[in-house]
Amino acid sequence: MPSSQTVAVAVAQFAPTGDGGANLRQIEQLTDLAAGRGARVVVFPEYASAFIDPFDEKLAALAQDVDGPFTSALTALAARYGVHVVAGLLERGVDGRRVRNAVVAVDATGPVAAYRKLHLYDAFGQRESDWIEPGSVGEPETFTVDGLRFGLQTCYDLRFPEVTRRIVDAGADAVLVPAEWVRGPLKEQHWRTLLQARAIENTVYVAGADHPPPLGVGNSMIVDPQGVVTAAVGTATDVAVGHLDAGVIEAVRRTNPVLEQRRFRVVPAE
Repeated sequence: MPSSQTVAVAVAQFAPTGDGGANLRQIEQLTDLAAGRGARVVVFPEYASAFIDPFDEKLAALAQDVDGPFTSALTALAARYGVHVVAGLLERGVDGRRVRNAVVAVDATGPVAAYRKLHLYDAFGQRESDWIEPGSVGEPETFTVDGLRFGLQTCYDLRFPEVTRRIVDAGADAVLVPAEWVRGPLKEQHWRTLLQARAIENTVYVAGADHPPPLGVGNSMIVDPQGVVTAAVGTATDVAVGHLDAGVIEAVRRTNPVLEQRRFRVVPAE
């Protein structure tokens, strides 16, 4: 029997391009599919509003404000389908050349949370910071749906476990991770392992939505508080729906009380 605090969450996997209109049409189709499968929250990848590879000067022209047309379109979809929509957004930056890598969460009334990526992907031969401004360290961005609290982080942030721990300290029951997890040697293994590790060590649900191949690894998934993958997409454009249950979190924490037993706290670096 489902708990009264069970929330169906969908990870929606697709490959955004530089055509914002085409991206929104894809987002609408996948939202329709997810809502039809009972989802109350639909999570899209990083850079869902617009994406180009490689990054260049055109990136700034694709950026919008958080309250711009992309977010307005997401809000209309949230209202039409009765869901919360979470998606990556290219946000206008400060200096006119670099942009922000943001995630916006909306309901039928508009934005309920907005997050800017903290850790930029200057690794594995990439230099995201050449084109992206890092977010400022502040209080974690969360929102609540049917009694469960959701937190936001992005892609490369997964490699920094303190990011997730701060979100959980803020009361999150689930962490949503829009990503463009770039393919490469062992990268599929890293993606899966890190999503499962963040779930296990924090006894929360984790949902990661990625771009499919050839640029991303795909394998968008929902992981439960014991690290079990409960729903997943392979390499196609598709959605997977998992049911997040507050009762499961409570039961896992009775057996595995790591949050209560820890002897360290996470504080921002200077």
